[in-house]
Formats: sequence, C-alpha cells, structure tokens
Amino acid sequence: MWLSDYAADLSMAINGFAATGLILDYELTTDIRTDTLGLIKGNLTFVDESRLFFTEYLDTENEIEKLAYSFHYQTRDHTLIFRYDNAAHKPALEFAHHKHTQSGIEPAKVPDLAGVVEEIFGLLEKSV
Repeated sequence: MWLSDYAADLSMAINGFAATGLILDYELTTDIRTDTLGLIKGNLTFVDESRLFFTEYLDTENEIEKLAYSFHYQTRDHTLIFRYDNAAHKPALEFAHHKHTQSGIEPAKVPDLAGVVEEIFGLLEKSV
C-alpha cells in the first residue's frame, strides 16, 4: 500500500468521525519520505474540548508497520487521560506496546486511529 493511500483512508475516516458531531476540529499532516515510508501527525478536538494528538511513523511496503506511534488523549486542561505508544522506557518495560493511564502502564495491542476514537467516544458518552 502506498503511504499516500493510507493517509487518504485516514482522512476519510476522520471526516466520518467528524460527521458525528463529537469532533469540533481536527488537523492532519503527512510527511511522505518515500512511497511507502513516512510520518502522519494530527490532532482532534472533541466536544468537551479534550484532545487527541497522534503520530505514526509508518512503513507500508509489505504491510502497514507502525515503526513508532503515539496516541495521546488529554483533558482540556492538559491532564493525561491515556496514551498508547511504543516508546522505549528506562528501566525497560516487559512489553513494547503499551498504554499509559492515570493508574499506570499496561500492555496493549498496537492501536489504530479508529479504535482509539471509538474508545474516546465511549468515554464521552459516559460523561454525558
């Protein structure tokens, strides 16, 4: 898959989520290094003014491989709600892919934007 196709699919998905009315605003930027390698960054602002910041460094040559990623969700006043990432820690964690919450760090599967946004929508519904 070409990276530009992945970025176009991501943009369509964000537009679909925005149609729900739960997203106030969003930005998406793509830094294509080669046809199959590059960086996608963005942020979404939700109706309660919470924000999701995400970065994916991707290699799409054979399959979609997230070389590095972060999905950071925070409240309006910048308090962490959760963050998925695969950043190395010192001391090292027993798992590469993990989720930070206010309770600590736990193992997690490699997330995709759609799954993270659905998780946020669930949290927004609970807070109403």
